[in-house]
Amino acid sequence: MEFIAAHDLDEALAARADRPGATLLSGGTDLMVEVNLAHHRPSDVVSLRRIGQLREVTPERIGAGATWADLEHSHQRALAQAARTVGSPQIRAVGTVGGNVATASPAGDGLPWIAAADATIVVRSMARGERAIPWREFFTGVKRTSLGSDEVIVGIDVPADVPEVQEFAKVGTRNAMVISTVSCVVMRGADGFRVALGSVAPTPLRASVAEQFLNTQPRISESVLSEFARIVSGEVRPITDHRSTEAYRRHAAGVIARRLVERCVAP
Repeated sequence: MEFIAAHDLDEALAARADRPGATLLSGGTDLMVEVNLAHHRPSDVVSLRRIGQLREVTPERIGAGATWADLEHSHQRALAQAARTVGSPQIRAVGTVGGNVATASPAGDGLPWIAAADATIVVRSMARGERAIPWREFFTGVKRTSLGSDEVIVGIDVPADVPEVQEFAKVGTRNAMVISTVSCVVMRGADGFRVALGSVAPTPLRASVAEQFLNTQPRISESVLSEFARIVSGEVRPITDHRSTEAYRRHAAGVIARRLVERCVAP
């Protein structure tokens, strides 16, 4: 195995172009689990850890190398809430948002925020330069993305119209250091409510039917909230696995989405 420690983005892109099958390493919190369990044996590794450019965070772009610890105090409220739930302090100190995006696990804690924000994933290669991929096109299945074999994730572009009112919550088997059974982000802005969920479909999911229902209501009443939760439960596409059942995920999706709407409208 050859290990290349890139010091800047150009060096990383050159190494990626020369070794299209190389594994990219940033925080390593997902990769090293696979390696230690002998599920993955990379032939070449390109390390992105020393590239300071990838850790830059601005209102317009979140660098792929930004760690969860970096994002714990983000002005994007729901993203900061999600960041504080990721693993332990040690994991948050090294795990990156770019790794979360690249792994594309349905349970990725940052993915519902990306979906609710309608963010784009920015990637770059030596041959094609930089391109921005809408999140709906980037995530193609369980742990599958449209990232090219010669590309590196540079960051997440944040639209200017992301609502300031936003909330995140997740359900798991315990309160801390847990992979989510269901996660949810609700935002409320000038265009109405946005509802995105994780762990309930092969990719992050926008509950568009539930959004449309909620956004046509003159007021948020108890009956409206109950119907909204029912629609969310019907709109998700969960499975039964070792962490939960389909039925529980459907129920939990409706419950936490409703609670987050209540938080968003609370005075």
